Amino acid sequence: MTDKNPQGDVWLVRHGSTAWSASGRHTGRTDLPLSADGAAEAMAVGNRLRHRPFALVLTSPLQRATETCRLAGFGDVARTELNLVEWDYGAYEGRRSSEILAERPGWSLFDDGCPGGETAADVGARVDRVIARLRSTPGDSLVFAHGHLLRVLGARWVGLSPDLARIMALAPATLSELGWEHGRPILVRWNDAEGTPTSERLTAKA
Repeated sequence: MTDKNPQGDVWLVRHGSTAWSASGRHTGRTDLPLSADGAAEAMAVGNRLRHRPFALVLTSPLQRATETCRLAGFGDVARTELNLVEWDYGAYEGRRSSEILAERPGWSLFDDGCPGGETAADVGARVDRVIARLRSTPGDSLVFAHGHLLRVLGARWVGLSPDLARIMALAPATLSELGWEHGRPILVRWNDAEGTPTSERLTAKA
């Protein structure tokens, strides 16, 4: 990906908790609502972003992201971006990593992908399209999406290969910021859980 002229920073919000995220189940295209904790987390994120102006607000079409966006106070201005849907886990949808590893020792989502689903390269191609849109926007942008998808977006922002997103843990209802330094893309902050009300923020679950 080529480095374009810097415009604004990009703020990333992983959606609030759901019943599956609380139990560590891979939640890709299954369209689950937020839990009660997740709704409270979304409102807390909104309080943190209340006074920040954004030229563009994007959200995944899945309801756990759109509801986080709405409860955070940005539902009226958000635009749906299909490329922000979560990783397609294929046959591993709804399963825990421990269950998959019991059947397939050494498996890694970022290295091996999912049977019947996506690879890291597939997700990387989607987020590259999102990044191109963000970098063409004058002013700051705000994105509501999903854990693994946003990890790949963060990696690609700074020019890393999609599989290196494995090193970038991201918990529910956290804030991250992508920006610029001397014309080069950088991670300004990552996985910032300050003000998020539940203990689940301390762990990054699928």
